[in-house]
Amino acid sequence: LQELEKLGLRDDVDLHVYEVPVEYQTVQRLIPALWKKHSPQLVVHVGVSGMATTVTLEKCGHNVGYKGLDNCRFCPGSQCCVEGGPECIDSVIDMDAVCRRVSALGLDVTVTISKDAGRY
Repeated sequence: LQELEKLGLRDDVDLHVYEVPVEYQTVQRLIPALWKKHSPQLVVHVGVSGMATTVTLEKCGHNVGYKGLDNCRFCPGSQCCVEGGPECIDSVIDMDAVCRRVSALGLDVTVTISKDAGRY
């Protein structure tokens, strides 16, 4: 994403890049505030994994099953991100099409699709 900032986008594109710590309580507070502040038309949340060998496009995000401790050694007792929220939120973006288009560019990057986003 840092490279994307350097590319320069069209004048009608307003790109905001934030590094969000892997902390449940910070995410609960910060993400809604950023959405309220910017009223975005599109939000791309990017995770980083030291084990990843590809760029993985997630088709959905999970709300339940969070058992691991975050960077503050905290885990919600409910093992849930948003109390009362849906179990899964599916992306409205056609990730298969994105994968095909990126692959067709011939870049030195492998793009894959997943329906099982990790949980920290």
